[in-house]
Amino acid sequence: MTLDADRIDRFARHIVLPEVGGAGQARLVQSHVVLVGMGGIGSPALQYLAGAGISRLTLIDDDVVEASNLQRQTIYTVGDIGRSKAEAAADWARRFDPALAVTPHVLRVTRDNAGELIAGADVVLDGCDNFATRLAVSDACVAAGIPLTSAALGRFQGQVANFAGHREGHSCYRCFVGDAFDAEDCDTCADLGVLGAMVGMVGAFGAMAAMRVLLEGVSTLGDPQWGQLHVLDGLKPSLRTMKIARDPECRGCGGSAG
Repeated sequence: MTLDADRIDRFARHIVLPEVGGAGQARLVQSHVVLVGMGGIGSPALQYLAGAGISRLTLIDDDVVEASNLQRQTIYTVGDIGRSKAEAAADWARRFDPALAVTPHVLRVTRDNAGELIAGADVVLDGCDNFATRLAVSDACVAAGIPLTSAALGRFQGQVANFAGHREGHSCYRCFVGDAFDAEDCDTCADLGVLGAMVGMVGAFGAMAAMRVLLEGVSTLGDPQWGQLHVLDGLKPSLRTMKIARDPECRGCGGSAG
């Protein structure tokens, strides 16, 4: 793929990186990313994926913008209060780069619609706020053979990992959390509180993890680090990594990979 002169200028700082290069940037420009959840994690992730020139973006969220969101979801303004997050986020992306194809979906991901919503994606970045949706997305990714970037936050701790449960020997998100979390009764930032800058940090980390997936086999940055859960502690601060092993009894990927 050949980039026009104006696009080369726009992405020049990527292209001069040996770890990305022209081939890597061309790959990013040809990519399709589905973002599940356009809240605290999805908002900064969208900013950096759009900035990277990801040409197709599908944005999924059934919530509306509230005043309390503005402390951390910085793509929204006071004028967006009451609007659908997916549609407001899509408008932001179109203003930021009119060359991007952005499709918003104002709905909640379920087991019944997850497969259809992620179809054709090169990677799915899940930053939603409940386990039922996360597991539905994970299972759909395994079934469709699509990599999953999972990003989550609780107070001052963030977690980011890439999963390839559809590949032989690799774990999926369900291997990590198990079946006990197939429910929507989890704590929220409204209950626990959240620091806006910490959310931005996790969302940006998630965007970089997704780009590692997209660049696999194309450039040296393309090391997805499958199944490695990166845990960020915003208080110390610190970063530690743990390996999530594949569960042979996992009902998400145990019988479907390979």
